[in-house]
Amino acid sequence: MIGRLRGVESQGEPTREELLLLLSAKEATIKSLTELVDQLAVRIAELERRQGKDSSNSSQPPSSDVPFTKPAPKRSSRTRSGRRPGKQDGTAGATLKRVEDPDETIRRDPLICRGCGDSLADAPIFDERRHQVFDAPPPPPRPKVTEYEIVSRTCAGCGTTTVGDIPTWARGRASYGPKLMARAAWLVCAHHLPVRRAASVLVALLGAPVSAGWVAALRGRAARLLEVSFLPRVRELIAGAPVAHADETCARAEGSLRYLHVACTEYLTAMHVGDRTTESIDAGGIWPAFDGVLVRDGYSGYTHLDTVLHAWCGAHLLRDLRSVHEGDPAGQLWAEAMATTLTEANKAAHAARAAGRDALEPHVLSGIRSRYLGALARGRDDNLGRRGPLADEARTLIRRFETREDMILRFATDLTVPFSNDSASHCTSFGRWGRNRAGAVRECFASVWSWRVGARRVVEVAVLPVVAFGGQ
Repeated sequence: MIGRLRGVESQGEPTREELLLLLSAKEATIKSLTELVDQLAVRIAELERRQGKDSSNSSQPPSSDVPFTKPAPKRSSRTRSGRRPGKQDGTAGATLKRVEDPDETIRRDPLICRGCGDSLADAPIFDERRHQVFDAPPPPPRPKVTEYEIVSRTCAGCGTTTVGDIPTWARGRASYGPKLMARAAWLVCAHHLPVRRAASVLVALLGAPVSAGWVAALRGRAARLLEVSFLPRVRELIAGAPVAHADETCARAEGSLRYLHVACTEYLTAMHVGDRTTESIDAGGIWPAFDGVLVRDGYSGYTHLDTVLHAWCGAHLLRDLRSVHEGDPAGQLWAEAMATTLTEANKAAHAARAAGRDALEPHVLSGIRSRYLGALARGRDDNLGRRGPLADEARTLIRRFETREDMILRFATDLTVPFSNDSASHCTSFGRWGRNRAGAVRECFASVWSWRVGARRVVEVAVLPVVAFGGQ
């Protein structure tokens, strides 16, 4: 039996040398299998870590999360604020108030007494109360029609015939006005209704028998009109802002993979479609003239902007730290310590702004830097000599925190700079709303949605600017 295991013919009992050779071969086999198991275990752990990535621990969008597998408690890096849900104490309320000039008044006067049944026609009035109901008006049988009578007069002196001014929105013999066009563009551009459904809404609410083709043409027309005067002014204002945000997301456009680029401030937004090169980033016409603080993610395409101060988005960093820590909670404690440092620094910055201060106190900022450097030192020690994809990712992240400390802590050293790049990230998330059924970004989406996002940040408006379509 032993001879067959060794692959040799043997007569009688094996010798001592043969047994030693057999044990040595077995030890070599066990060692190679053990190494293979270790390699497979590392590979399985890395695959499981990749499989467990979602929007909470990576840069993947929330739309890519699988609802049946993602753990609900890990979706957000935010902590409890201590405030109860709903309206907060001290904030202004919103109450529906009565008006002094209602459109219709209906008097409800009792005719008979509910006690004895006698007539109340001549009974004295005890009290009067007013109840007002705000409701939608009935749809008109047709939209409001305004006729412009264009008069031509011939001068008695020179014989020249002069024609009266024709409004730009009344060039045709019969046409729809700027207010109706604005409402149609609002339905398809701001609320993304299909053109046929938008046409049905206009018929039902305004009595305007528009066609689906007419509604479809308004998207491109709105984009072209906004490009004339609105967007150039927006780009000029963003370029002159002290703090601005930048982000990009991939999308299908013009039959190929393109990128939707976003430049925004708290109230202004400008978008354009291109590739991911530096030339395309500069094609928006904002960043070459910008000299403030640019809040962005880690994409290297913005590094050529050497006249600006860069700030790294804290939300992206927290997701990267969470990804490393969840891969090995016991071996990557530095990532948790760094994440805690960033969140506590953000709380301190919020508290300083709420107190009206323009900078953190020196001892607070010094404590943040000390904990920051301490977490880095722990990370270098924990990953010294370690191998594997997780250790490589951890060391890459550590080098980022070492070399980009000024960018990462910009929100703490300059309280005008926000912690995250959420303003721009929210704009790129709107990109999927501007896609058609084939998944492509519509040609006019970037221009129209630049207006829409900016308008929502100021006040919720009901229509696109009527002036864009030539109205007053």
